[in-house]
Amino acid sequence: MEKQQQKFSDILVIGMALFAMFFGAGNLIFPPLLGQESGTSWIIGFLFFFLFDVGLALVAILALINKGEFSIHGITGVMGKIPSTIINCLTVLCIGPLLAIPRTAATTYEIGIQPLFPSFNTWIFSAIFFAIVLALTIRPSKVVDIIGQFLTPVLVIGLLAMIIKGIITPLGPIDVEAINNPVQSGTYNGYQTLDVLASMIFIMIITSSAEGKGYTNHALPAVVLKSSVVASIGLFVIYGGLTYLGATTCNLPEMQGMNQTALLVAITKACFGNTGVILLGVIVLFACLTTAIGLTSSTGSFFEELTNGKASYKVVVIIVAVFSWLISNAGVSTIIQVSAPLLMLVYPGVLVLIILAFFHNKIKNKNIYRVAAYFAIATSACEILAGQGLPTGFVSSFPLAPWGFAWIVPAIVGGIIGKFIPCKN
Repeated sequence: MEKQQQKFSDILVIGMALFAMFFGAGNLIFPPLLGQESGTSWIIGFLFFFLFDVGLALVAILALINKGEFSIHGITGVMGKIPSTIINCLTVLCIGPLLAIPRTAATTYEIGIQPLFPSFNTWIFSAIFFAIVLALTIRPSKVVDIIGQFLTPVLVIGLLAMIIKGIITPLGPIDVEAINNPVQSGTYNGYQTLDVLASMIFIMIITSSAEGKGYTNHALPAVVLKSSVVASIGLFVIYGGLTYLGATTCNLPEMQGMNQTALLVAITKACFGNTGVILLGVIVLFACLTTAIGLTSSTGSFFEELTNGKASYKVVVIIVAVFSWLISNAGVSTIIQVSAPLLMLVYPGVLVLIILAFFHNKIKNKNIYRVAAYFAIATSACEILAGQGLPTGFVSSFPLAPWGFAWIVPAIVGGIIGKFIPCKN
């Protein structure tokens, strides 16, 4: 029998679990530096960060609900079997063992361990970290409840304490102009969190959790949507607070030139002293651990489904944990530098597919999706190549390019061209 009565407690637990899975390494370290670099324009930088992180993640979830397909295939399936499989695998690998999962361990070490125990071996720490991740993901049915009921409250309380302290006693005046374009910086930092890509994977976990609580058919989309809104509200508050804390350091010379992790440690120490650094270590541990759990579980489920069970869930999560352990020891800065070009390549094409998914009832020719996505990807590829010194810098003259959206007009042109190309499947 379908469970029609939606319990607030169910929605809150699932929503807080989704919040915790989204709020991981990237989400923790990017807002403060964004706030510092945006200075007096920190609100603008934050709003674009939120829009291109949580906003688009929520749009992706809404698009999947609208189509009635609660998996990544609901977005990319229109590309055809082979292109869809390539995009899906690349997306899962980006938010999995190549970038996001290793970054959780690296961030935990650099912020939570190294300031307190500088001689602690990074290989040993990351091995312990991923052993815990593996222990908590080996039984996927328990993932959401473990995160939502036990780990998230500790994370939220710690972060709110730091933000409130920073608001009551600001570190410094916010009176310096932005050193970077806050719109572009906010957009690129939003990309770096990987949440838009992760949302198409996480929805499988929260849908499975909702079904396990008795929600099916018509009740299921409403529970998923309400849980997503709960997560979005929580993220808005935390992101805004962390961006503000970063902005209060824009006039402090001793905090200039720091990378993401160092700045966050410095802010915490300024607010709470050495005790604050310990608190931050606990916050980072839970923030990164919860995200690593969610991503590892999602990656295991995806490849088990992709291979029709030939690669079992348990085998995949073990491989993911071991591979992530190896990559994590490269360090946060290296992982971020490597991830930037790859994300710039993947994101625009996925965003085009997400937006067009809202109009799936109106769009009959799948070439509209395909050509629009290919044009967006090609434009991003040209931007990346231009950054490597190749003669593709002409894309910088495209409309909206100064704000990081050079791909929008080509995507529109591609969609129009695709409309006139006959589609056989």
